[in-house]
Amino acid sequence: MTKHNEEKKSVSKHEKNKTPKKEKPLNDDGTINYEAIEDKKKIKTQFYEEEMARLQVELMKLQEWIKHEKLKMVIIFEGRDAAGKGGVINTITECLNPRYCRVVALGVPTEKEKTQWYFQRYVPHLPAAGEMVLFDRSWYNRAGVERVMNFCSEEEYIEFLRSCPEFERMLVRSGIMVVKYWFSVSDKEQEKRFQARIDNPIKRWKLSPMDVESRNRWVEYSKAKDNMFAHTDIKQAPWYVVHADDKKRARLNCINHLLSLIDYKDLTPPPIKLPPRKEDHSYVRPPITDQNFVPDAY
Repeated sequence: MTKHNEEKKSVSKHEKNKTPKKEKPLNDDGTINYEAIEDKKKIKTQFYEEEMARLQVELMKLQEWIKHEKLKMVIIFEGRDAAGKGGVINTITECLNPRYCRVVALGVPTEKEKTQWYFQRYVPHLPAAGEMVLFDRSWYNRAGVERVMNFCSEEEYIEFLRSCPEFERMLVRSGIMVVKYWFSVSDKEQEKRFQARIDNPIKRWKLSPMDVESRNRWVEYSKAKDNMFAHTDIKQAPWYVVHADDKKRARLNCINHLLSLIDYKDLTPPPIKLPPRKEDHSYVRPPITDQNFVPDAY
């Protein structure tokens, strides 16, 4: 056999064993359906940790800029149950000053709040100058869970869709920047995360009977989300969709996008040089036996 034939045979064998390239699934409008891509490579832990550390430094710079310029920012996190909203909120806030960055996660409205203007209970939590407020779910409960679970009337639902854009435009006119994220998770991934919560006693509290019921109403939630987008995706406060099947990728993409929304400058203060500690031998410490100490159990 000649060398040419050997090479030809080798190439043919290689081509035969070569995995055919998969075509990317498309949406109805021709755009790529990223939620349907299952073979996307997972982000390696080392890269994720290094990149997240860099982004968290930038978050600190953003917060300093917001304080300095006396800006006001509202960030809304919405999405299906187990979509990863809480995870990205924790990642954002863990490196920031809680005096200027806080999380609002309101529970079920009280009987008194049910008689108020719908947006009234959210207004006291809006930011003052120099503050960032992160809403872990928000006034969009009415367009989602309240609509699907019939916790509001048809008239209340329609009124919300009509008044919500005006409410948000009013906030923007008053100087509040409104950023809205929708964390999109597939039914397959949600099922996986629900089961993980069931199997883990530490996370089991995250799965409520309401979550289980919402699982049975997947299509209803999809329709409610689509209608919500149709009425509230306004240019003053547009919706940004985060592909959330991969938690690490979702967190990186969300934070990176958040940082891109404001042209901030680095106002990080220079390092402080600590002066020599003064020694004062006049102080006499009380006996250790006079104090109650936590036992060294570890």
